[in-house]
Amino acid sequence: MQRFGLSLLTGALLTAAWPMAPFTLLIYIAFVPLLILSDHIVKPRSFWGFTFIAMLSWNACTTWWMWNSTGVGSVAAIIANSLLMTLPWWGYFSFKKRYSSNFSLLMLVLFWLSFEYVHLNWELSWPWLTLGNVFASYPAHVQWYEYTGVGGGSLLILLMNVLVYRLIKQIIAKAPTQKILIRGLLTALLPVTVSFLNQYIYVKTASEKSADNVVIVQPNIDPYQKFEQGTAAQQIRQLIALSESAADSNTRLVIWPETAMSVAEWQHLIPQNQYYQPVFEFAGKHPGLTLITGIETFKNYGTTKATRTAHSADNGTYYDAFNAAIAIQAGQPLQLYNKSKLVPGVESLPSFLQIMAPLFEQFGGSTGGYGRSDSAGVFSNPGNRYVAAPIICYESIYGEYVGSYVTRGANILTVITNDGWWGNTPGHRQHLAYARLRAIETRRWVARSANTGISAVINEYGEMVERRGWDQPAAIKYAIPVRTELSFYVQHGDYIFRYSLYITLLLTGFHVFLAIQRRLKKN
Repeated sequence: MQRFGLSLLTGALLTAAWPMAPFTLLIYIAFVPLLILSDHIVKPRSFWGFTFIAMLSWNACTTWWMWNSTGVGSVAAIIANSLLMTLPWWGYFSFKKRYSSNFSLLMLVLFWLSFEYVHLNWELSWPWLTLGNVFASYPAHVQWYEYTGVGGGSLLILLMNVLVYRLIKQIIAKAPTQKILIRGLLTALLPVTVSFLNQYIYVKTASEKSADNVVIVQPNIDPYQKFEQGTAAQQIRQLIALSESAADSNTRLVIWPETAMSVAEWQHLIPQNQYYQPVFEFAGKHPGLTLITGIETFKNYGTTKATRTAHSADNGTYYDAFNAAIAIQAGQPLQLYNKSKLVPGVESLPSFLQIMAPLFEQFGGSTGGYGRSDSAGVFSNPGNRYVAAPIICYESIYGEYVGSYVTRGANILTVITNDGWWGNTPGHRQHLAYARLRAIETRRWVARSANTGISAVINEYGEMVERRGWDQPAAIKYAIPVRTELSFYVQHGDYIFRYSLYITLLLTGFHVFLAIQRRLKKN
C-alpha cells in the first residue's frame, strides 16, 4: 500500500504543478517519490507497474478535458502517452541494477530528455506535457528560454528532482548534506538570476513604437456547428462586422481564427467561391491590410498519388484535404500555408497505425488524414511591415518549429486556433499559456486569434498586454512593434534535447556492447 501511495503521490504532485494549477514549484520534487520507490523494489515489472500508475494519474488529471471532443480517443491518448512515459523510467531501473547510483540518475535525466525530443518529432507526437512547459504561467521566471527553449526547463526540473532525492538519502543516512544543498541552491538560483538580468537589465528596453496596428477577431462561433454551410454566410458577416468595428487606416493585419472560412474549397477556386465574395470585398475596401485566416481546402493531383495522405476520388483522381491558413490582400496573389504539425488520430494517422484506420474512423478520428506542408512558411506583402508566421493551433506547442518561421523572416507570430472543442476547461488556457513561451524563445510578439477565446496580444517577454475572455465575440486592436534579431534558441533549436539523445544512444550502445561481451565470456 505504501508503494501505491508513493506512485500516486508523484502523479498528484505533477498535476498540482501543471498549468493551470497554482503550485508550480512542486515540479521540483514531483519525481522524488518514484525515485524513493525504486530503492524498495527488486522486480522490474513491479516498478514499471507503479511508474505507469504515476504517469497515468498525471496524464488523466491534466488532460482529461480531451474527453469533451473525443471520448474513446481521449482515453486511448492518455493511456498511450502514459505507457510511453514509462520508458525512461524502465531504462533508469535497468541501469540502476548494474551501475552506480550517480550514473543511473544521470541516465534517467538523459533518457527523459531523449524521450521528450523523440515525442516532439515522431508521427505520434504529443508534447503537451513536456516538462519545460510547466512554467508557462510564469514567464518572468523563464526569460532564459531564449537560450535553451523548454528543453532547458526540462533539464532544470530533472536535476532538481535528482538533487532533492539525493539530499533525502543523505539525511536518512545521517551523512553530510552541505555540498548537495549548495548544488541545489545554485541550480535553482542560476536560471532565476539569468531571467532577472535578461528581463530588467540587459534585454528589456522600450519597444519600437508603431503607427501600424493589428486587429485580432474572436467571433465566438460554436466549433461543432461552424462547418454547416447553412450558417457560413452568417459567420462571414459576423467576422467582417467585428473586423470593421476595429480596423482603421493604420491597420496592416486582420487575423481571423482557424477554419474561420469553413466552407471547404479547391485551392485554385477560392476566389470564385460564392460564400467568400464578401471577404474579398472587405479586402478590396481596405487595400492597405492583409487578412490572415484559417480555411479548409482541397488540392487536386490528377491521376497521380502525389502524397502518402492523398485520397482517391470516384473519378480516379487524387486529392489532399488541408487545414490551411490564407493571406488575402487586394491586388496581391493569395498566399497559402498548409498546417504541418497535425494532431495524431484526429488530423493524421501515423503510418505504422494504418491497420487501425477503421477503428479511428469509428470514433471520430482521421483515416486518410490531412495533407501537410513540408516546412514552415511566412506571409508577406509589399508595403506591409509585418511578416507573419501563420501558426495553426497545435503547431504553437512546438518551440523549434515556431522558431523556423522566424528564421524564414517572420517578425510577428500569428496564432490562429479553434480551442472551443474542449469547452471552458484548462485545455484552452494551457494552450494560451504555451504561446507565452514561444514569445520568449523567439523574442517575437504574438497575436493570437481564438474562435471562442482566449484571444490575446503577447509581447516578446511573454506578458499578455491585451486579452479577450472566453465565450464572447470581440475584436482587439493593438499597435504591435516588430523585432528582427534572432535569439540563440531560434538559431540553434532544441540542441539540449538533441545532444541528450546523442549521448543516450552512445552510452546505451556501450552498455549493450558490455552486456554482449559478458555473455560471450560466460559461454
